[in-house]
Amino acid sequence: MLDLLKDLWGFMKARKKFWLAPIIVMLLLLGALIVLSQGSAVAPFIYTLF
Repeated sequence: MLDLLKDLWGFMKARKKFWLAPIIVMLLLLGALIVLSQGSAVAPFIYTLF
């Protein structure tokens, strides 16, 4: 996982694509929210967002 992050950062640094960083962070946070709330009582409220 750490190698993936290093490669991704190297790509963004070499190609000057720093605008991708907020998109990637938001996708990771959204994925973590879905995974962590899947078995909890908060799940019905998360699904109403989509």
